[in-house]
Amino acid sequence: MISATMKAAVYHGAGDVRIETVNTPSPSHNQVLVKVLRSGMCGTDASEFKSGPRIFATEKEHPVSGHKGPMILGHEFIGEIVQVGSQVKNYSVGELVATGAGYSCGNCKMCLDGRTNLCDKYVTSGLNRDGGMAEFAVVEESTLELVPDGLNLDIAGLAQPLAVGIHAARRANVQDGDRVILIGAGAIGTFVLAGLKHLVNAEVTVVDFPGERLERASRLGADYVFEVSDSTEAGLRGIFPTGADVVIEASGAPGQMQMALNLVKMGGNLLQVGLPSSKQELDIHPIVMAEKNISTTLAHVCSTDLAPALQILNTTKLGEELLEGVFPMEEISNQLTELGAGRIQGKVLFDPTL
Repeated sequence: MISATMKAAVYHGAGDVRIETVNTPSPSHNQVLVKVLRSGMCGTDASEFKSGPRIFATEKEHPVSGHKGPMILGHEFIGEIVQVGSQVKNYSVGELVATGAGYSCGNCKMCLDGRTNLCDKYVTSGLNRDGGMAEFAVVEESTLELVPDGLNLDIAGLAQPLAVGIHAARRANVQDGDRVILIGAGAIGTFVLAGLKHLVNAEVTVVDFPGERLERASRLGADYVFEVSDSTEAGLRGIFPTGADVVIEASGAPGQMQMALNLVKMGGNLLQVGLPSSKQELDIHPIVMAEKNISTTLAHVCSTDLAPALQILNTTKLGEELLEGVFPMEEISNQLTELGAGRIQGKVLFDPTL
């Protein structure tokens, strides 16, 4: 029996997330209703909680979803299907699924090119419509992947953010034999590292401050680690005298994109993953004169990135390394504050059933 109402974490504005009783949604023809078993949060959620709304559709109506006003958080979640729409073909009630949370039209040029994350009609649960930080959530069939038998729910709950890391690794265009510098060993940097090690045979040097994050990177397959100091760039230039084939900037810290560009070889590739909190200045002249390539990355592609994420989680210790805890939803505001203050180094999840 599905209750007519449910408990949900509802975002009203900066510093204002409330646990409320709301109506349980019903799936449309191409959707399923999921009983949410684990739901996560990310840096975007923390930023919106600290100083938003910038992205969330609370003050201005979203042009595609039509949502405006208080919104249920959560775009990283897994659960059990409890109801299916009339046109759902590949999933059944009782199955455990992970969701990519981002829905695309499937018909535009970007979708047909396999870049569904750039669809003009792209909508993401928990960003511009109600999400999965609740007891139940509706999601499109096209965003789903089955959770492998035996995979711990706490670990499976990391599938969506890992898919983002895998997509970033693809966008970096790293080839077998390349030498790569990865700046930033936080959660997203660690997910990118896992994606690189899954996709290619490349040498990866991870750069971060001394401590647990670099130690974790070593345990998860980094070929080398490099500790940040007052002479980080000079030290890396000594190791990469002609520059790295690819540099991935995953910290978002001020000045790091310029340093990353300085460390890329002539004709090499920079992928910017981290989102700086302020505007950054770049020296364009040496970029042009050395024909360096700059790419960015956004979200992920459900059909290509979510299944590999579940495979990695099912066959490695990545989830155990990154998961810091599972909390009841009532802890969401406290944990968003902790994440925004930089006091969470990995990932935390929430169990709406607690």
